This record gives sequence, structure tokens and C-alpha cells, in this order.
Amino acid sequence: MLQPLFLLFPALCAALVPVSAFAQMTGAQACAAPADPPAEMASWRAPQPMQAAADAKGAGKVALKPGQAVALALLPTPKLSYPLRPAKPGGSVSFGGIVHFTVDQPGTWRVALSGGAWVDVVKDGAAATSTAHGHGPDCTGIRKMVDYRLEPGDYILQLAANGDPQMTVLVTRLP
Repeated sequence: MLQPLFLLFPALCAALVPVSAFAQMTGAQACAAPADPPAEMASWRAPQPMQAAADAKGAGKVALKPGQAVALALLPTPKLSYPLRPAKPGGSVSFGGIVHFTVDQPGTWRVALSGGAWVDVVKDGAAATSTAHGHGPDCTGIRKMVDYRLEPGDYILQLAANGDPQMTVLVTRLP
């Protein structure tokens, strides 16, 4: 039985588009070498290993130091008990985690991630409102950045709906 031509047309077009043209059309950047992140994110290239907590109580024992990137080992979503339900909690095959961090100065603070996880910054049972979000600088390995206006105090960083069991994470104050 012959397939209708309209079903074969997309496959034929894809076969004719060179890879570099496809990268340009999708916004993908081919990197000859890794690029350096901005100065305030310099530790991105040397993350320290860390295991995420499964709940708020455990997060108190997992302190992320602002300015220091971590290679965060995440947990399967069914093992997590978030202090505040994420807007995108992920499914049974996704990963997430919870860590604690302390803000010592008021200002704009950035959460940078190597993955596309959902991120919440929580204080006193409420999620902080993000002020900006976007992609990281090309070729740095930073996939997602979310900014928050934070006051001094203790915060919980919730990561949800990540496709991989590990992710590089950095929380830093912007100049």
C-alpha cells in the first residue's frame, strides 16, 4: 500500500536540510569549546558534589553555599515531599530535590541550572516571585537562569520535573 505523499513530505524535507541549517533554524549553537560564564558565576566550571534532600527537614542539613556551584544528585519524584507543591511537580519518571541556602544581603539573586527543571525559591511557606528568566550564555552549559529579588534570610530551593538524576546548580547574587 502506498503512503500518501503528504505523509512523506516532512521526512523528505528533513533529509534535505543540512545539519548546520537545522541548528540555525532551531536556535541550537554548535560550540567549538566551552565558554566562560560571567564573573559572578565563575564557580560553574568547578561544581562540588552534593546530594539533594527529599523534604524540608532534610534540606536543613543540605546547605548550598551561594556563589558555589554544586553537582546536585537528585531523587526520583515519588520519593520527594516538597514543602510547597511545585506548579510543575513532574511525573513518576522525573527527578527533583530540595536544598537550603541563606541570603546575607538584599538584592537580585540568580538560580542557574544545567537542566530544564522547574525551580521554586520558598520562604515561610510561600514561593518568591521571579523577576526574570532565560537561557544561560551560549556554550557555558547553563541551560536556565531564574532571578529573584530576595531579602536576607533562609530559603528552600525546590527543583522539580527534571529529566536527569543530576544537575549543576548555582545560586549567586548579581552585582
